Amino acid sequence: MLKTLFKRSSAEKPIIEDQNIPRHVAIIMDGNGRWAKRRGMPRSMGHRAGADVLKQIVIGADEIGIKALTVYGFSTENWKRPEQEVSFLMSLIKEYLQNNVSYMHEHNVRIRFIGHIHGLSEELQEIIAESEELTANNTGLTLQLAINYGGRDEIVRAMRKMVESVKSGTLQSDDITESYVSEQLFTKEFSDVDLLIRPSSDYRISNFLLWQLAYAEFWFTSLHWPEFTKETLLEAVAAYQKRERRFGGLQEE
Repeated sequence: MLKTLFKRSSAEKPIIEDQNIPRHVAIIMDGNGRWAKRRGMPRSMGHRAGADVLKQIVIGADEIGIKALTVYGFSTENWKRPEQEVSFLMSLIKEYLQNNVSYMHEHNVRIRFIGHIHGLSEELQEIIAESEELTANNTGLTLQLAINYGGRDEIVRAMRKMVESVKSGTLQSDDITESYVSEQLFTKEFSDVDLLIRPSSDYRISNFLLWQLAYAEFWFTSLHWPEFTKETLLEAVAAYQKRERRFGGLQEE
């Protein structure tokens, strides 16, 4: 089954239909370390190359009419990596924002962060707040950067809030619907994902957007994230447009 979902980027430029663009696309930016290793480089060079790619993909996504792009930048499990790599990734996130937020703002991109932001350094929290404030009124694509994010952690935090509301009497158990739960998540504005893209030949979601991916279409490529291009994004969207999305039902014959 998974092999039928596997795609390798081709040289031909895909043709997409304007009327069937996925509203919310999520990307697991995987393969930075492997890309660097193949070239005899340190993993840090792969992460830096991956950060450079993101800027172009954001603009490409906006150009074709995607409304929200959620990318997995740093998971709650990534703290288990070597301290030196974690330190570099935190510095890279800070550097990326300092170098690119103005550019994103000029292109009408709104930046949001999802995850346990308060678990990050105060300096990075300040830069995150400034980035969100600067772009808050932009009306183009919304870029949601998942930093210190885990799907299970997100659901647990939402459950805790609901339990407290029930205990205080401001929420009745019958009020807890799927819509209500979606509104308690970090992604409340753009909850359901239409298309999930994962490069680098892995077939798992890695604790990313567990609730939001319920009926998402998955698209995989053997390309590592630093090799990803606007054309690769178009290929993924073109594949999405050929899918029949039934959401558990059946199309009338």
